[in-house]
Amino acid sequence: MPQAGAAWPLTLPCVHGRRIARISHTSRTPPVIPFAPQPAASELPPRFPSPFDRTAIHPLARRAALETLAWLASSEAAPWQLDAAGNGKMFGVLVAQAPSGSVGYLRAFSGMLDGRWEIPGWASPTFDRDARDAIWLAGEAEMRRLAADRAALERDLADTDALHALRALDDARAARSRVLLPMIQDTYHLTNALGDVRSVREIFAPAQPPGGAGDCAAPKLLAEAYRRDLRPLALAELWYGAPPRSGDRRSGSFYPACHGKCGPILAHMLRGLPADAPPVFGAAAIAASEPSVVYEDAHLVVVHKPAGLLSVPGRSSQLQDCVVNRLRARYPSATGQLAVHRLDLDTSGLLLAAKDASTFSALQRLFSRREVTKRYVAWLDGDVIGDHGTIELPLRTDIDDRPRQIHDPVHGKPAITSWQVLERGGGRTRVALTPHTGRTHQLRVHAAHPAGLDAPIVGDRLYGRVAPDHGERLLLHAERLELVHPVTGAALSFECVAPF
Repeated sequence: MPQAGAAWPLTLPCVHGRRIARISHTSRTPPVIPFAPQPAASELPPRFPSPFDRTAIHPLARRAALETLAWLASSEAAPWQLDAAGNGKMFGVLVAQAPSGSVGYLRAFSGMLDGRWEIPGWASPTFDRDARDAIWLAGEAEMRRLAADRAALERDLADTDALHALRALDDARAARSRVLLPMIQDTYHLTNALGDVRSVREIFAPAQPPGGAGDCAAPKLLAEAYRRDLRPLALAELWYGAPPRSGDRRSGSFYPACHGKCGPILAHMLRGLPADAPPVFGAAAIAASEPSVVYEDAHLVVVHKPAGLLSVPGRSSQLQDCVVNRLRARYPSATGQLAVHRLDLDTSGLLLAAKDASTFSALQRLFSRREVTKRYVAWLDGDVIGDHGTIELPLRTDIDDRPRQIHDPVHGKPAITSWQVLERGGGRTRVALTPHTGRTHQLRVHAAHPAGLDAPIVGDRLYGRVAPDHGERLLLHAERLELVHPVTGAALSFECVAPF
């Protein structure tokens, strides 16, 4: 294994009949930080835990992460000002074993840190630096020139000719970006335990890679381990510092690898390792008697959905068991789409379904006019400030990490939630939540976001903290449903007490 500071070979063996340039690393090869004392053989994971399962963080990866957190909180990391607004960062650690048998870990940061791609002591980027510089330095100069020309034109926007020129510059910048991006993406070379090396564009083909693919901490760590002839054992990623502007990360909390950027990349890079498959949520066995019926007539049915059962089918063949399919089996003569609204997989409570297409349409109109009242109850992980209020935080899908939602004041859709504290105790707060809009994960994001209640729902695997026993369900329950029957005109009110 090359020693720190040694020059790496400039080429890799032929892959698929071609040679691929290897990233040059000379003086910045990061050290492997050894564990002291060294773990016993029985403490090593027999399989690489899935980086997409935040509940499967191996004790050694947690140990490495906590050591890294302590370092980030020290004076050595102070110049990076990670606690300043917008400066927080996702970091990662990879536990690995050298051919000698010694065990330690590598550290990495996502993207750039302190305006730099490379910092001594941290894993290097996955692109060929020289090849990328050859493309980007010239391209960056051109993009800066276009930006300067645009800024000059903006000072005279009242002039019609300036407006036309401004649009032309924007078109030129966009066209140049479309040319540069694929060229830069081809400088990313990602290998796996089998020695198969592919570029980012090859991994995502025939789709286009998302921006920043290959720059996350996890790919950097695995690439560094393979370069150093280390055997990857376990990985963990965590956020440190101020929350991002979307507000969806908490300092010191662990997070799974993102699906949009890292899903295809890590699937490739983990080949050849004995690794656990990513978790499949929604495939757990649920009693055949579920969902239980709360109310039923000739037109509609209200059921109690248990946590762990999907409302509608998922895309995978493993995710076809759901409320809708179970209701179709119970009511073979029913027409239409049945489920008028949805509850998240991990949420329990009242769910409304229509038995015929006309009732379905009528109920949907009630929802669109906000004439259906829903009330949820939840336990939050934290002490909420105040006793009641309203949250207005626009939301949109995180395109790099579906199904997560993020706050986006510019492109997000309006999302409004009223809340009231019901009980406090043990560092938790029990609240009633009334959504006035129906955005995906609305209550979960509004609870967790710093500009919302700043206290995630207990057991929230997407927006909260991992429960100490890794087994606590999402403590969110749809307890009340009120509406006017679309056929009879009768006022309907249903309540189902939360099981927690």
